[in-house]
Amino acid sequence: MSIAHGPETVVLKPSKPTSLLAALLLHPNTVVSTAYLLRAVWDEEPPATARAALQTCVLRLRRLFAKYGISATTIEAVPGGYRMHCDTETLDLVQFRALAARAGSAGGPGEELYRLREALTLWQGQPLANVASRMLQEDAVPALEQERLRVLERVCDLELAAGNCHQVLVDLYESARRHPVRERFTEQLVEALYRTGRQAEALAEYRTVRDRLRDELGIDPGPGLRRLELAILRAEELAPAPPEPARAAVAAAAGPAALPAGASVPSRPPRAVPPVPAFAGRDADRRAMAARLTAADGPRLVVVSGAPGIGKSALARQTAHEVQESFPGGVFTLQLARPDGTPVPVEEAARLMPGPAPGRRLVVLDGAAGAWQVLPLLSAAEDAAVLVTSRRQLAAVVATHGGAVHRLDVLRSAEAHALLAGLVGAERIAAEPAATRELASVCGHFPLALRIAAGRLLTRPGLSVADCAAWLAEDPPARLALAEDAGLSVPEVLGQALDALAPALREAFLRLGESAEAGDPGAGESESVLEQLVEAGLLEDGPPGPYRLHALLRIYARWRVRTHETAATAAPR
Repeated sequence: MSIAHGPETVVLKPSKPTSLLAALLLHPNTVVSTAYLLRAVWDEEPPATARAALQTCVLRLRRLFAKYGISATTIEAVPGGYRMHCDTETLDLVQFRALAARAGSAGGPGEELYRLREALTLWQGQPLANVASRMLQEDAVPALEQERLRVLERVCDLELAAGNCHQVLVDLYESARRHPVRERFTEQLVEALYRTGRQAEALAEYRTVRDRLRDELGIDPGPGLRRLELAILRAEELAPAPPEPARAAVAAAAGPAALPAGASVPSRPPRAVPPVPAFAGRDADRRAMAARLTAADGPRLVVVSGAPGIGKSALARQTAHEVQESFPGGVFTLQLARPDGTPVPVEEAARLMPGPAPGRRLVVLDGAAGAWQVLPLLSAAEDAAVLVTSRRQLAAVVATHGGAVHRLDVLRSAEAHALLAGLVGAERIAAEPAATRELASVCGHFPLALRIAAGRLLTRPGLSVADCAAWLAEDPPARLALAEDAGLSVPEVLGQALDALAPALREAFLRLGESAEAGDPGAGESESVLEQLVEAGLLEDGPPGPYRLHALLRIYARWRVRTHETAATAAPR
């Protein structure tokens, strides 16, 4: 990490202020909690005086900023933590993500390639090389490297599609050697070698990777590499493949926070919507949704509702993948929520709606804030089937346009087990069945929480499922978070949903966390308040039956009360 001031570049020394600055810069323009910053600066063992020392570190950073003409308000103290204000002019990471996101809307492969190459030039050496924080080195650095590698993969795809096989070989040799288990780089290298007339070298690269995967991981190469080997052995001609639209590659590279608000890029023609990795369960919902969306007697509307993090978007994407052949006009996705959870204005969303296309279309409206946002968009999709996801049930939409509502509950035990097995590996999960059940229970059987837990297991191959479950159980809301992605953080996702409520509803939900512990989540609250919380996706069922509060939401409510009370007594000055 360094500060550039005119012609001068100052490399910061490893220190606690440097670790603090890194933790803030990794989450630009978002509130970073004091608890997270304490772990980043002191790892797992902050001293008793850590909060006061954290304020001292902030003061030291502000003095350093003043020395180089940076405003002291760049670091803003807010209730519960701090926020670092950055833009494309002040932070390379923001600029990188902005370039990667803009590449997704480029006018053609050449423009996209130029923007992605420009983004890659911002990477200089190892990320956070002068940051001493063990937590950031173990969690944040690998995630940053994955962002860079996804963009590099896309660059190599574009070069190969353009026929620039010789030019891209240097990138591919280095990437395949440094990341041997990342099969896509090897696949690209084998293809480039073969298309430049080096058949023997191409086969040698394939066999080297095949042997390494078998010896070190006990697995065979993936289907892409196996098909490529067969094509080479048959001496088939590999013509340059037309480049796919950048949506999937660039969205993955940039991360949710980097996409422009409401960005929507039409998907590829049919068979282009990828499946959700390791998707499990929801079989009855998927069958019913597919039947309604593909019905021959006209456009159909399906609403998927439920609590934050319960898997609405994943179900919509998986269903779109499974029905895409029924929509020759294409599948289009429009994000209706910004990365910070605020809704995209209707006028902006309307401009991004797809225009007419030959053949029937499927339009996915993801993350709707309410009927007020959806209803104006349906007129632009009269000839399309529409799949909407929202925490709200959107009764006004269904009442006026017909359709079906699928209210999602948590996964069943078998479905949670299947999701973990698909993400982490069937053998590793099968080896600890009791611990897997405990891990699913700690995660409240919420898909979001399960995927976060799986991410921790995947990045720590030596960690047992039992130890992971025990560690998470000590403080589930705080620990069910992957620091590099706010979308994979229980406190961030649930916090956004809660903060979007009116203060009275927010306070009622927090009270429910206490009353639910006593077995009565509706005690002391009016039916009107409870029904509004049901509509907001934070409470289930209700009259004529009892109200229910999901276990994970109850735990979060109690944690939120506890942490906010602590923050109020030790607010940063």
